Amino acid sequence: MRAVTFQGKKKMEVKQVKDPIIEAPTDAIIKITATGICGSDLHLYHQGDLMMDPGFVIGHEPMGIVEEVGSEVTKLKKGDRVVIPFNIGCGECFYCVNEMESQCDNSNEEQANWKMDNGGLFGFGKMHGNHWGGQAEYLKVPFADFSSFVVPDSDMKDEQVLFLSDVVPTAYWSVENAGVKPGDTVIILGCGPIGLMAQKFAKLKGAERVIGVDNVEHRLEHAIRTNPVEVVNFDKEKEIGKLLREETKGGADVVIDCVGMDGQVTITERATNLVTPQRGTISPIETAAEAVRKFGTIQLTGVYATPAANFPLPLIFNRNVQVKTGQAPVIHLMPKLYEMIRDGVFDPTDIITHTMSLDDAPEAYEIFDKKKDNNIKVVLKP
Repeated sequence: MRAVTFQGKKKMEVKQVKDPIIEAPTDAIIKITATGICGSDLHLYHQGDLMMDPGFVIGHEPMGIVEEVGSEVTKLKKGDRVVIPFNIGCGECFYCVNEMESQCDNSNEEQANWKMDNGGLFGFGKMHGNHWGGQAEYLKVPFADFSSFVVPDSDMKDEQVLFLSDVVPTAYWSVENAGVKPGDTVIILGCGPIGLMAQKFAKLKGAERVIGVDNVEHRLEHAIRTNPVEVVNFDKEKEIGKLLREETKGGADVVIDCVGMDGQVTITERATNLVTPQRGTISPIETAAEAVRKFGTIQLTGVYATPAANFPLPLIFNRNVQVKTGQAPVIHLMPKLYEMIRDGVFDPTDIITHTMSLDDAPEAYEIFDKKKDNNIKVVLKP
Protein backbone atom coordinates (compact mmCIF):
# COMPACT_ATOMS: atom_id res chain seq x y z
CA MET A 1 0.00 0.00 0.00
CA ARG A 2 0.97 3.67 -0.33
CA ALA A 3 1.65 5.48 2.93
CA VAL A 4 3.20 8.69 4.25
CA THR A 5 6.47 7.77 5.94
CA PHE A 6 8.84 9.71 8.16
CA GLN A 7 12.28 9.85 6.55
CA GLY A 8 14.02 12.43 8.74
CA LYS A 9 13.62 16.02 9.84
CA LYS A 10 11.23 17.88 7.54
CA LYS A 11 11.14 14.91 5.20
CA MET A 12 7.90 13.02 4.69
CA GLU A 13 7.72 10.70 1.67
CA VAL A 14 4.96 8.57 0.17
CA LYS A 15 6.32 5.03 -0.11
CA GLN A 16 5.09 1.55 -0.92
CA VAL A 17 5.01 -0.35 2.39
CA LYS A 18 3.64 -3.69 3.49
CA ASP A 19 -0.13 -3.98 3.84
CA PRO A 20 -1.39 -4.34 7.41
CA ILE A 21 -2.77 -7.72 8.43
CA ILE A 22 -4.90 -9.06 11.26
CA GLU A 23 -2.44 -9.99 14.01
CA ALA A 24 -4.74 -10.29 17.03
CA PRO A 25 -8.37 -11.49 17.11
CA THR A 26 -9.48 -8.01 18.25
CA ASP A 27 -7.90 -6.24 15.23
CA ALA A 28 -9.66 -4.75 12.23
CA ILE A 29 -8.34 -3.49 8.89
CA ILE A 30 -9.74 -0.20 7.62
CA LYS A 31 -9.59 1.09 4.05
CA ILE A 32 -8.91 4.81 4.50
CA THR A 33 -11.19 7.27 2.71
CA ALA A 34 -9.94 10.50 4.34
CA THR A 35 -7.22 11.46 6.78
CA GLY A 36 -5.97 14.74 8.21
CA ILE A 37 -2.60 16.33 8.83
CA CYS A 38 -2.54 17.53 12.42
CA GLY A 39 -0.46 20.15 14.19
CA SER A 40 0.91 17.27 16.26
CA ASP A 41 2.26 15.77 13.05
CA LEU A 42 4.42 18.88 12.73
CA HIS A 43 6.10 17.91 15.99
CA LEU A 44 7.12 14.71 14.21
CA TYR A 45 8.03 16.67 11.08
CA HIS A 46 10.48 18.73 13.14
CA GLN A 47 11.50 16.38 15.96
CA GLY A 48 10.43 12.91 14.79
CA ASP A 49 13.93 11.43 15.10
CA LEU A 50 13.36 11.47 18.87
CA MET A 51 10.43 9.07 18.53
CA MET A 52 10.70 6.95 15.40
CA ASP A 53 12.95 5.36 12.83
CA PRO A 54 12.92 6.26 9.13
CA GLY A 55 10.12 4.50 7.28
CA PHE A 56 7.55 4.78 10.08
CA VAL A 57 4.00 5.42 8.82
CA ILE A 58 2.45 8.46 10.46
CA GLY A 59 -0.99 10.05 10.84
CA HIS A 60 -3.66 9.87 13.52
CA GLU A 61 -6.80 11.45 12.03
CA PRO A 62 -8.23 8.69 9.78
CA MET A 63 -11.60 7.36 8.77
CA GLY A 64 -12.71 4.79 6.28
CA ILE A 65 -14.51 1.52 5.57
CA VAL A 66 -14.04 -1.73 7.50
CA GLU A 67 -12.28 -4.19 5.20
CA GLU A 68 -11.65 -7.13 7.53
CA VAL A 69 -12.19 -8.00 11.21
CA GLY A 70 -10.58 -10.41 13.63
CA SER A 71 -12.44 -13.38 15.09
CA GLU A 72 -13.23 -11.62 18.39
CA VAL A 73 -14.51 -8.36 16.89
CA THR A 74 -18.26 -8.24 17.52
CA LYS A 75 -19.35 -4.62 16.99
CA LEU A 76 -17.84 -4.02 13.55
CA LYS A 77 -18.47 -5.76 10.26
CA LYS A 78 -17.09 -5.49 6.75
CA GLY A 79 -18.50 -2.39 5.04
CA ASP A 80 -19.07 -0.32 8.20
CA ARG A 81 -18.03 3.32 7.89
CA VAL A 82 -15.88 4.30 10.85
CA VAL A 83 -13.89 7.17 12.31
CA ILE A 84 -10.76 6.01 14.12
CA PRO A 85 -9.75 7.97 17.25
CA PHE A 86 -6.09 8.80 17.73
CA ASN A 87 -6.22 7.13 21.16
CA ILE A 88 -5.91 3.34 21.16
CA GLY A 89 -7.87 1.87 24.04
CA CYS A 90 -8.51 -1.71 25.09
CA GLY A 91 -11.88 -0.88 26.64
CA GLU A 92 -11.24 -3.01 29.73
CA CYS A 93 -8.47 -1.49 31.87
CA PHE A 94 -9.04 1.01 34.70
CA TYR A 95 -8.31 3.99 32.47
CA CYS A 96 -10.56 2.94 29.60
CA VAL A 97 -13.56 2.17 31.78
CA ASN A 98 -13.15 5.51 33.57
CA GLU A 99 -13.05 7.69 30.44
CA MET A 100 -9.28 8.17 30.47
CA GLU A 101 -8.59 6.23 27.28
CA SER A 102 -5.45 8.14 26.32
CA GLN A 103 -3.68 6.34 29.17
CA CYS A 104 -4.82 2.80 28.37
CA ASP A 105 -2.73 0.22 30.20
CA ASN A 106 -2.75 -2.30 27.36
CA SER A 107 -2.14 -0.37 24.12
CA ASN A 108 1.53 0.51 24.60
CA GLU A 109 3.66 -2.58 25.05
CA GLU A 110 6.78 -0.82 23.74
CA GLN A 111 7.14 1.96 26.30
CA ALA A 112 10.17 4.16 25.72
CA ASN A 113 11.17 3.75 29.38
CA TRP A 114 9.59 2.83 32.70
CA LYS A 115 8.76 6.45 33.51
CA MET A 116 6.70 6.85 30.33
CA ASP A 117 3.90 4.34 30.84
CA ASN A 118 1.50 6.33 28.67
CA GLY A 119 -1.11 4.80 26.39
CA GLY A 120 -0.83 3.91 22.72
CA LEU A 121 -1.53 6.36 19.92
CA PHE A 122 -1.61 5.92 16.16
CA GLY A 123 1.34 7.29 14.22
CA PHE A 124 3.52 8.53 17.11
CA GLY A 125 6.35 6.02 17.10
CA LYS A 126 7.98 4.10 19.92
CA MET A 127 6.95 6.53 22.66
CA HIS A 128 3.32 5.58 22.06
CA GLY A 129 3.44 1.91 21.15
CA ASN A 130 4.89 1.89 17.61
CA HIS A 131 1.46 1.72 15.99
CA TRP A 132 1.59 2.67 12.32
CA GLY A 133 -0.63 5.62 11.48
CA GLY A 134 -3.47 6.38 9.15
CA GLN A 135 -1.95 8.57 6.42
CA ALA A 136 -2.09 5.52 4.20
CA GLU A 137 -4.40 3.40 2.09
CA TYR A 138 -5.07 0.95 4.93
CA LEU A 139 -4.79 0.91 8.73
CA LYS A 140 -4.73 -1.86 11.28
CA VAL A 141 -6.86 -0.93 14.31
CA PRO A 142 -6.09 -2.80 17.57
CA PHE A 143 -8.98 -3.35 20.01
CA ALA A 144 -11.23 -2.38 17.12
CA ASP A 145 -14.56 -2.68 18.92
CA PHE A 146 -13.52 0.01 21.38
CA SER A 147 -11.10 2.07 19.28
CA SER A 148 -13.54 3.02 16.54
CA PHE A 149 -16.74 4.97 16.02
CA VAL A 150 -19.33 3.73 13.54
CA VAL A 151 -20.90 6.64 11.67
CA PRO A 152 -24.69 6.14 11.98
CA ASP A 153 -25.76 8.53 9.19
CA SER A 154 -24.72 7.65 5.66
CA ASP A 155 -25.64 11.16 4.49
CA MET A 156 -22.88 12.78 6.55
CA LYS A 157 -19.87 13.64 4.42
CA ASP A 158 -16.41 12.44 5.44
CA GLU A 159 -15.35 16.03 6.09
CA GLN A 160 -18.17 16.50 8.61
CA VAL A 161 -17.14 13.58 10.81
CA LEU A 162 -13.41 13.12 10.10
CA PHE A 163 -12.30 15.46 12.86
CA LEU A 164 -14.01 13.32 15.50
CA SER A 165 -10.71 11.43 15.31
CA ASP A 166 -8.81 14.19 17.14
CA VAL A 167 -9.40 17.90 16.46
CA VAL A 168 -12.97 18.15 17.69
CA PRO A 169 -12.76 16.02 20.88
CA THR A 170 -9.30 17.36 21.77
CA ALA A 171 -10.54 20.95 21.57
CA TYR A 172 -13.75 20.09 23.44
CA TRP A 173 -11.87 18.22 26.19
CA SER A 174 -9.39 21.09 26.54
CA VAL A 175 -12.20 23.50 27.32
CA GLU A 176 -13.96 21.04 29.63
CA ASN A 177 -10.78 19.98 31.42
CA ALA A 178 -9.81 23.61 31.96
CA GLY A 179 -13.13 24.20 33.70
CA VAL A 180 -14.34 27.03 31.47
CA LYS A 181 -17.64 28.37 32.79
CA PRO A 182 -20.14 31.10 31.89
CA GLY A 183 -18.72 34.59 32.28
CA ASP A 184 -15.06 33.53 32.06
CA THR A 185 -12.34 35.27 30.12
CA VAL A 186 -10.44 32.69 28.08
CA ILE A 187 -7.19 33.20 26.17
CA ILE A 188 -6.40 30.58 23.54
CA LEU A 189 -2.82 30.48 22.31
CA GLY A 190 -2.68 29.40 18.67
CA CYS A 191 -5.31 29.83 15.96
CA GLY A 192 -4.59 26.57 14.18
CA PRO A 193 -7.26 23.84 13.89
CA ILE A 194 -7.30 22.95 17.61
CA GLY A 195 -7.21 26.57 18.73
CA LEU A 196 -10.01 27.59 16.36
CA MET A 197 -12.19 24.71 17.51
CA ALA A 198 -11.42 25.44 21.17
CA GLN A 199 -12.62 29.00 20.59
CA LYS A 200 -15.97 27.64 19.42
CA PHE A 201 -16.35 25.41 22.47
CA ALA A 202 -15.29 28.14 24.92
CA LYS A 203 -18.05 30.35 23.51
CA LEU A 204 -20.54 27.49 23.67
CA LYS A 205 -19.65 27.09 27.36
CA GLY A 206 -20.63 30.71 27.92
CA ALA A 207 -17.24 32.42 28.13
CA GLU A 208 -17.76 36.20 28.12
CA ARG A 209 -14.48 36.96 26.36
CA VAL A 210 -12.43 34.68 24.12
CA ILE A 211 -9.11 36.00 22.87
CA GLY A 212 -7.17 34.18 20.16
CA VAL A 213 -3.40 34.73 19.99
CA ASP A 214 -1.28 33.96 16.93
CA ASN A 215 1.19 35.64 14.58
CA VAL A 216 -0.28 34.45 11.27
CA GLU A 217 -2.67 37.07 9.94
CA HIS A 218 -4.86 34.78 7.86
CA ARG A 219 -5.44 32.54 10.89
CA LEU A 220 -6.38 35.54 13.03
CA GLU A 221 -8.74 36.73 10.31
CA HIS A 222 -10.24 33.23 10.12
CA ALA A 223 -10.86 33.29 13.89
CA ILE A 224 -12.67 36.62 13.70
CA ARG A 225 -14.74 35.52 10.72
CA THR A 226 -15.81 32.05 11.84
CA ASN A 227 -16.11 32.17 15.62
CA PRO A 228 -15.97 35.35 16.18
CA VAL A 229 -13.45 36.30 18.87
CA GLU A 230 -11.01 39.01 19.85
CA VAL A 231 -7.51 38.46 18.47
CA VAL A 232 -3.95 39.56 19.19
CA ASN A 233 -0.91 39.23 16.90
CA PHE A 234 1.98 38.50 19.26
CA ASP A 235 4.56 39.58 16.68
CA LYS A 236 3.26 43.11 17.03
CA GLU A 237 3.75 43.25 20.81
CA LYS A 238 7.03 43.41 22.74
CA GLU A 239 5.65 41.81 25.92
CA ILE A 240 2.66 39.73 24.91
CA GLY A 241 2.09 38.25 28.39
CA LYS A 242 2.06 41.68 30.01
CA LEU A 243 -0.29 43.05 27.36
CA LEU A 244 -2.74 40.16 27.79
CA ARG A 245 -2.75 40.52 31.57
CA GLU A 246 -3.41 44.24 31.26
CA GLU A 247 -6.11 43.74 28.62
CA THR A 248 -7.89 41.25 30.88
CA LYS A 249 -7.50 43.40 34.01
CA GLY A 250 -5.33 41.03 36.00
CA GLY A 251 -5.28 37.98 33.79
CA ALA A 252 -7.60 35.49 32.14
CA ASP A 253 -9.54 32.89 34.12
CA VAL A 254 -8.27 30.24 31.72
CA VAL A 255 -5.40 30.12 29.22
CA ILE A 256 -5.37 27.19 26.81
CA ASP A 257 -2.08 26.50 25.00
CA CYS A 258 -2.85 24.93 21.62
CA VAL A 259 0.67 25.52 20.28
CA GLY A 260 3.19 23.31 22.06
CA MET A 261 6.90 22.94 21.41
CA ASP A 262 6.72 23.90 17.72
CA GLY A 263 5.84 27.48 18.48
CA GLN A 264 8.19 30.34 17.74
CA VAL A 265 11.62 29.58 19.24
CA THR A 266 13.25 32.56 20.94
CA ILE A 267 16.89 33.53 20.45
CA THR A 268 17.68 32.42 24.01
CA GLU A 269 16.05 29.04 23.42
CA ARG A 270 18.13 28.39 20.32
CA ALA A 271 21.18 28.40 22.58
CA THR A 272 19.34 26.44 25.28
CA ASN A 273 18.46 23.68 22.82
CA LEU A 274 22.15 23.13 22.08
CA VAL A 275 23.14 22.47 25.70
CA THR A 276 19.99 20.87 27.24
CA PRO A 277 17.59 18.05 26.25
CA GLN A 278 14.95 20.67 25.39
CA ARG A 279 13.85 20.85 21.76
CA GLY A 280 11.67 23.54 20.27
CA THR A 281 10.16 26.14 22.58
CA ILE A 282 8.28 26.64 25.82
CA SER A 283 7.40 30.25 24.99
CA PRO A 284 3.64 29.46 24.94
CA ILE A 285 3.92 28.18 28.53
CA GLU A 286 5.72 31.36 29.54
CA THR A 287 3.04 33.49 27.89
CA ALA A 288 0.31 31.48 29.58
CA ALA A 289 1.94 31.89 33.00
CA GLU A 290 2.17 35.65 32.49
CA ALA A 291 -1.35 36.06 31.10
CA VAL A 292 -3.38 33.94 33.55
CA ARG A 293 -4.90 35.46 36.68
CA LYS A 294 -4.09 34.43 40.23
CA PHE A 295 -5.88 31.15 41.03
CA GLY A 296 -6.49 30.77 37.28
CA THR A 297 -5.98 27.68 35.13
CA ILE A 298 -3.50 26.87 32.37
CA GLN A 299 -4.41 24.00 30.06
CA LEU A 300 -1.48 22.63 28.03
CA THR A 301 -2.92 20.87 24.98
CA GLY A 302 -0.09 21.52 22.52
CA VAL A 303 2.46 18.71 22.60
CA TYR A 304 5.63 18.97 24.72
CA ALA A 305 7.71 15.84 24.14
CA THR A 306 11.07 16.86 25.62
CA PRO A 307 12.31 18.32 28.92
CA ALA A 308 11.71 22.05 29.41
CA ALA A 309 14.47 24.39 30.52
CA ASN A 310 13.48 27.52 32.47
CA PHE A 311 9.92 26.33 33.14
CA PRO A 312 8.19 29.31 34.86
CA LEU A 313 7.42 27.41 38.07
CA PRO A 314 7.80 30.40 40.47
CA LEU A 315 5.28 32.46 38.50
CA ILE A 316 2.85 29.54 38.54
CA PHE A 317 3.37 28.44 42.15
CA ASN A 318 3.47 31.87 43.78
CA ARG A 319 0.24 32.94 42.10
CA ASN A 320 -1.73 29.74 42.90
CA VAL A 321 -2.11 28.86 39.24
CA GLN A 322 -3.43 25.43 38.35
CA VAL A 323 -1.81 23.62 35.41
CA LYS A 324 -3.58 20.83 33.52
CA THR A 325 -1.96 18.88 30.70
CA GLY A 326 -1.99 15.84 28.51
CA GLN A 327 -3.31 13.87 25.58
CA ALA A 328 -7.08 14.21 25.40
CA PRO A 329 -9.07 11.00 26.03
CA VAL A 330 -11.31 11.22 22.98
CA ILE A 331 -13.06 7.88 22.53
CA HIS A 332 -15.89 8.44 25.01
CA LEU A 333 -16.54 11.93 23.62
CA MET A 334 -17.10 10.87 20.01
CA PRO A 335 -20.83 9.96 20.21
CA LYS A 336 -21.84 13.21 21.93
CA LEU A 337 -19.81 15.37 19.56
CA TYR A 338 -21.18 13.49 16.56
CA GLU A 339 -24.69 14.39 17.71
CA MET A 340 -23.70 18.04 18.10
CA ILE A 341 -22.37 18.10 14.53
CA ARG A 342 -25.46 16.30 13.21
CA ASP A 343 -27.73 18.78 15.00
CA GLY A 344 -25.83 21.78 13.63
CA VAL A 345 -24.52 23.04 16.98
CA PHE A 346 -21.17 23.77 15.31
CA ASP A 347 -19.55 23.24 11.92
CA PRO A 348 -16.16 21.48 11.99
CA THR A 349 -15.63 21.86 8.24
CA ASP A 350 -14.91 25.59 8.33
CA ILE A 351 -11.26 24.89 9.22
CA ILE A 352 -10.64 22.95 5.98
CA THR A 353 -8.70 24.98 3.43
CA HIS A 354 -6.97 22.27 1.39
CA THR A 355 -8.01 18.82 0.19
CA MET A 356 -5.15 16.99 -1.51
CA SER A 357 -4.18 13.55 -2.75
CA LEU A 358 -2.22 11.27 -0.45
CA ASP A 359 0.46 11.27 -3.14
CA ASP A 360 0.90 15.00 -2.59
CA ALA A 361 1.57 14.63 1.14
CA PRO A 362 5.15 16.02 1.04
CA GLU A 363 3.85 19.22 -0.54
CA ALA A 364 0.91 19.27 1.88
CA TYR A 365 3.29 19.09 4.86
CA GLU A 366 5.32 22.01 3.53
CA ILE A 367 2.16 24.06 2.98
CA PHE A 368 0.87 23.24 6.45
CA ASP A 369 4.20 23.85 8.15
CA LYS A 370 4.85 27.20 6.48
CA LYS A 371 1.18 28.30 6.49
CA LYS A 372 1.32 28.85 2.74
CA ASP A 373 -1.71 29.68 0.59
CA ASN A 374 -3.78 30.80 3.62
CA ASN A 375 -3.63 27.25 4.94
CA ILE A 376 -5.51 26.21 8.06
CA LYS A 377 -6.14 22.47 7.67
CA VAL A 378 -5.25 19.81 5.09
CA VAL A 379 -7.33 16.73 4.37
CA LEU A 380 -5.64 13.93 2.39
CA LYS A 381 -7.55 11.51 0.18
CA PRO A 382 -5.85 8.17 -0.71
